[in-house]
Amino acid sequence: MKLLLVEDDQRITKTLAEAMTSKNYAVEIATDGETGLDLAQTFTYNLIVLDVMLPKLDGITLCQRLRQTGNKTLILMLTAKDTSLDKVIGLDAGADDYLIKPFDVPELLARIRALLRRGNPSLSPILEWEHLYLDPSQCEVRYKQQKLHLTPKEYSLLELFLHNGERVLSRDAILQQIWSFESMPEEQTVKVHLQTLRKKLKEKGAPHNLIENVYGLGYRLNPNL
Repeated sequence: MKLLLVEDDQRITKTLAEAMTSKNYAVEIATDGETGLDLAQTFTYNLIVLDVMLPKLDGITLCQRLRQTGNKTLILMLTAKDTSLDKVIGLDAGADDYLIKPFDVPELLARIRALLRRGNPSLSPILEWEHLYLDPSQCEVRYKQQKLHLTPKEYSLLELFLHNGERVLSRDAILQQIWSFESMPEEQTVKVHLQTLRKKLKEKGAPHNLIENVYGLGYRLNPNL
């Protein structure tokens, strides 16, 4: 899952980015409203965490502009203003949820999970493929009941494949979904991470081609096993 965090407070940004990354979300950061709007209109995100008070462009206006252009990305709005009117204004602008500062990070992460489930109602909370099992709520992966210890990038790769099933994903598409814009690596990086992921799966008894290379196109979960 790829999130956009639009927040100008460096302390809050650092805390939230670390918490989100620890839960295997790919996180991009914008420290002002104009940059946040540009990123949101240019790239695809599963959810936007959006502060109300921002330099250059406030969060309410940013949210309104996204909705006016048909952008339906989930938005969790953050604000220091604790009044019913402020909540109404934020929700009327198009936000999907509203959280008052100061807040507990575990609550914010829980709200993110709830919104992502709401945004993908057809998806089971548990992702499965043959003997492969991924529980997003616990960030847990098992193969034939054996727990796999994955890096955040390996976890994100596997989650992406499980969400897409037999659909072939190009290296460029994988990069766009998992890596942030500012740290976008070369396509070869995808191959390296896939090699380590396949190795860990194989150690638990998975076939070497569970994630197969479709020549000239990309990768997918092998439907022919």
